[in-house]
Amino acid sequence: MTSEVWLLLTAGVLALLLWAGWTLTRLRRLAQRVQRAEAALEAQLQRRVGLAEELARHHPAALGPEVADRLAAAAREARASRGGDRELAENALGRELRELPVDLPGVPQALRTDLAGTLTRVALARRFYNDAVRDTRELRGRRFPRWLGLHRSRPLPRYFDIDDRIDAGARNPDPAGRSAR
Repeated sequence: MTSEVWLLLTAGVLALLLWAGWTLTRLRRLAQRVQRAEAALEAQLQRRVGLAEELARHHPAALGPEVADRLAAAAREARASRGGDRELAENALGRELRELPVDLPGVPQALRTDLAGTLTRVALARRFYNDAVRDTRELRGRRFPRWLGLHRSRPLPRYFDIDDRIDAGARNPDPAGRSAR
């Protein structure tokens, strides 16, 4: 072989190594991004459960006994569930919160505002988490990272899909008491 062929082979191998290093660094950063987004999502979900429990425990008269019991049960289930059942439990809690009336007499404005803000933060945290998962899965699914087995030992992150619409009772109540639309 001539020196030009060796030089081209060396340059090709070096380029492949540089690209693999860059891709591996990108995958590590994406894994950290997924972890941070998952921690933020978990914090907001726990906050939502806590507020739902507080609402059911301290304000059953405003909700009605049946609604308070359903809300408390959904909150307990959301707090206790893990794995694939987690999404079902979070959807059940979200449905109970969406079905609450806009006007809850006897419930402090601060609690209603905090709940509305938390519901919005849950939706945002879930979107950030799913964006990080999408970016990670997309990069890991490309041909060369798959062939080279980059990050093969790490589990592929899962999307977290819940219905996080903000409807009726979850609308941000107006502190002045006007209708929130």
